[in-house]
Order: sequence, then structure tokens, then C-alpha cells
Amino acid sequence: MDPIRHTPLPTPTAAGTGDRVTTITRTAEHQWHALEADLEVGRGDVSVRPDGRLFLSVDAWHAEAFDRLAAAMVADLPVPLHALIDEADLDSTAGWQRAGFTIGRREREYLVPTDPALTGLDAAPTPAGVRIVPVADAEREPLCAVDRAIRDEVEATVGWRRMPAEVIALPAGVTVVDPSAYAVAARGDHYVGMVRLGPLPRQPRIGLIAVRADEQRRGIARALLASVLGGLHRSGVATARAEVDESNAAATALFEGVGARTVGRTVEWVRV
Repeated sequence: MDPIRHTPLPTPTAAGTGDRVTTITRTAEHQWHALEADLEVGRGDVSVRPDGRLFLSVDAWHAEAFDRLAAAMVADLPVPLHALIDEADLDSTAGWQRAGFTIGRREREYLVPTDPALTGLDAAPTPAGVRIVPVADAEREPLCAVDRAIRDEVEATVGWRRMPAEVIALPAGVTVVDPSAYAVAARGDHYVGMVRLGPLPRQPRIGLIAVRADEQRRGIARALLASVLGGLHRSGVATARAEVDESNAAATALFEGVGARTVGRTVEWVRV
């Protein structure tokens, strides 16, 4: 259930220093505006993940407007609250720190070559007893089953919050929308691993790669990556993007082992 649904909108509040008076108004369920003399100087938004987590964003002209927006959102919303920003965005970093947020996780963004001559994946063997089902050929029922199983395994260990931080608007309980976006690894009639490929214009994104706990360390993730990247290469795509939690040593080693290059870092800030 959306934890902020049906929340009554508060009345505008104003504060300022000197001649500057910043008025904050919650204009919609998920949106706040900062005004000075009827001029918009900032905007705050909140997005709700399928698991109920709230991700905040603030775009403001100056630090005072940022602070007033962040304070209003924190006052209106239940904790924990999250904000995802580029590590290089020093202004936003300082703003979320002033608002009482601390670092929850760091995510590394990779640019991944698809050419097997560069990745070395042309020689990646498929583990015995496993077959790779390429992108667009996965069946919904076994895909949903392995998705649920992997989510339960992750939640029981590090927690699903450690997975790549995406804000996707999905109906409650729905985690797989488009089976055609997945490649999977199958053992018999059951799927044991999966890769989700986001079809962004000119540069697809690997949004998730995961393998059942009892099937790990057998080369399945590498075989899945070989299938996805090889298919992209054959279709003329030179590179793909991927995001990995920096604390996930196995995923980091997998991507860096195929020549992936770090092109950015994002930080998830949390207030509890």
C-alpha cells in the first residue's frame, strides 16, 4: 500500500532571511514547490517504490530553497526516506547532509563492451545441465517463480535494498512486467538465473543479473552475460550500461572481468 496515499495537503509555510522570503507549498500528493515573490525557485518530488520505499528529489535555485523544500518533505512524510544522487553533485550532497541524511549505499555505473573479442565471453562455457534462454524467449510463469525466489533469498540476507536502486511504478505485488526483457538460465523445467535488459535508445541497460543461491559459483551469471552481450553485439550495439552496488564484490568482479569501465557513481542517502 502506498504509505502516503490520501495524506491531506498542508497549508503553505514561509520563512526567509533578509529580503528573501521562501514559501513552500505542497501542490500535489507527491510534489512541493518553493516560491519567492510568486517566482518558482525550487521543486521537490517523491517517488514510491513497489516495496513502499520513498525516494525524494529536490531541484532548487539556491541552498535556502533546497533546505526549506527538504525540511517540508521530511516533516510531511514517514521515515525512512531515501534520495539518490550523482556522487559528483556536491551541492545536492551537502543539501541532503544538512537535512539529516546519511549514506546508505554506493552504486557504480559501468559502460560494458559487447564485442566478444573485447569481453572474452566468446569462450564462456554454459554450465553442465543448464541452458540459456535468450532475451525475449522467457516464459512468464517460471520467470515469475525464479524472480520471487531470488527476491526472497536476497531479502533474507543483505536485503533487497542492496539491489540496484530503481524507482519503477508497478502495481502492488508485481515485479515482472515484460518477460521479453529477460534472458534466463534454465535447469530442466525451472529457471535458476535471470538478466533484465532495459531497451534504452541506442544503449541498452542491464538492470539486474541474479542467480539462485544454490546455483551460484558455477558460471551461470557469466553465461547469461555472454548471451545478452553477444546478442547486442550481433544486432550492432557496441556498448551497454549496468549499475552495481559497490559492496557486491561478485558483481563488480564479473563486470570488470569483461572489460566494463566505470563512468559514474551514485549515492543513496537515507534518513531514518
